[in-house]
Amino acid sequence: MSDDLFAAPEGPRTPAPGPASPESRPPAGQTPPAPPPPAGTAPGGRAPGGEAQGSQSPGGQAPGGWAPSGGPAASGTTPGGPVPPGFAEGAYYAPGWEPAAPRTEPLAVASVPAGLVLGPVGIGLGAAALSRVRARGTRGRGAAVTGIVVGAAVTLGWVLGAVTWWQGEQARTPLAGDVSEPATVHARQLVLGSCLDELPPDGEVGRVRVVPCADEHRAQVVARTDFGADEVWPGQHAADRRVARACGPESLGPAAPDDVELVVWAPTEASWRDGDRTGLCLAASGDPLPADLLG
Repeated sequence: MSDDLFAAPEGPRTPAPGPASPESRPPAGQTPPAPPPPAGTAPGGRAPGGEAQGSQSPGGQAPGGWAPSGGPAASGTTPGGPVPPGFAEGAYYAPGWEPAAPRTEPLAVASVPAGLVLGPVGIGLGAAALSRVRARGTRGRGAAVTGIVVGAAVTLGWVLGAVTWWQGEQARTPLAGDVSEPATVHARQLVLGSCLDELPPDGEVGRVRVVPCADEHRAQVVARTDFGADEVWPGQHAADRRVARACGPESLGPAAPDDVELVVWAPTEASWRDGDRTGLCLAASGDPLPADLLG
């Protein structure tokens, strides 16, 4: 043992590499053999655990990623087909990367409650949302279509309700007098002097056919009794008696024929609930009547 503390440990020494001798050089034109792989490395450059030792895909990209073949000049194709939606052409994406989901169009979401409450507004918002979904690639097409359908249904309900209300108002509006041409109206619209082409059958009367009194007719209103709008239903017998009190021969003029018949039309309980407050006295005959039976 040497007394020098800084001396190298004794043992066999590996000689430093020096210039190769002529005998150890390969013949001209031949490639020297590759050095043996490091100890513990499996054939093919893989470690015993199966992991690749620093291998990379062509172009310096990590294995498992996706990029169009041929790089930026790949014309939007991959080895398996066109560029998937949301991926940029010519870009590399790490394994497992997915493009962010497009946002939902706010107008599509707002169209549903707007259609339910405001009808036509929902239709407009839904149509605008569909246009934005197509132009911007956002989500919400289903909600926009729902808003349009709901808005259309509500709008149709409004239209039908308005028509029904208008028809009801028309049925409660009295005629202006003698009509200029035949028309079908509700019985409560008849006024004193209105002429009918014929008397309807006995029973509840709804709509009747009025004609000009100068035309051939077989019935005419000779008296009318109106109940108060705020009155309570008096009962069918009381309503009939009240209308009958105004329906007598004194309502007829001298031109009335002897065989004329007086008929009382009074409101029923059902028509009273619907707003009917009109009682009528009609003079009718099986033969055509004179132009005016009023006295």
